Amino acid sequence: MNRIAPIVIGALIAFMVASSTLFIVDQRQFAVIYALGEIKEVVTEPGLKFKMPPPFQNVVFLDRRMQTLDSPETRPIFTAEKKSLVIDWLVKWRISEPRQFIRNSGVDIRNIENRLSPIVQAALNEEVTKRTVRAVLATEREKVMNDVRARLADEAKEFGIEIVDVRIKRVDFSANITEAVYNRMKSERQRVANELRSTGGAEGEKIRADADRQREVIVAEAYREAQKVKGEGDARASALFAEAFGRDPQFAQFYRSLEAYRASFRNKSDVMVVDPNSDFFKAMRGGGPAAPAKSK
Repeated sequence: MNRIAPIVIGALIAFMVASSTLFIVDQRQFAVIYALGEIKEVVTEPGLKFKMPPPFQNVVFLDRRMQTLDSPETRPIFTAEKKSLVIDWLVKWRISEPRQFIRNSGVDIRNIENRLSPIVQAALNEEVTKRTVRAVLATEREKVMNDVRARLADEAKEFGIEIVDVRIKRVDFSANITEAVYNRMKSERQRVANELRSTGGAEGEKIRADADRQREVIVAEAYREAQKVKGEGDARASALFAEAFGRDPQFAQFYRSLEAYRASFRNKSDVMVVDPNSDFFKAMRGGGPAAPAKSK
């Protein structure tokens, strides 16, 4: 037993030393081998690899996949028209030169993001300040992103990274400008509404005036026709009366007396003081129709 224990301990030590010399490189990673604090080798091919045991050599892994850098809390950017815009952006990047990357930023990706973010913001500011709001929002939006990417290309090489893409996610006015724009839009819509109401009122007045004119014309024509019919009726009635009275003048005189009585005593409250022997009452006394008064 005393002889077996040293053998087992030696085997364990040999296994530990052997395992410390082996490492696996994933296809999504770079493996950086350090020798006494200096970069000895960068392994880019995946698979099982060998190195010297610590402390002679150590290995550090870097993510070779594409990374996304989102804009931090953004500040307003002024356009060529002195309009204030708030722009949210993102940058797609990846490590292209592991040695250069480690020399400039170490192995922590957050270090490069903290250094890259203000550079991207400065490049975006320079591009936006040369353009109008319309250009940034629509006509030259793609060009702004391409120009920012071109500006970052040289500086990215110093960090050992590659800028794959630059995208503008959202463009908005700052709070005070947004309120002013909304108020202006509201005023414009109010102006259009008032214009439409005025146009509608004018059209309504025009329609009402035309309707009143047509009504007056129709009423006038109807009145003219009525008067015409009435005149024809009166003429016909006069002709009939004249013909009837011509046949019996005495009866006609009697009928006119009755009509005079009817007109005189229309209301029961009327009071007349007349000589009963006057010609007016001859028909009522039974003396026959009233004869015309003799001239003196």
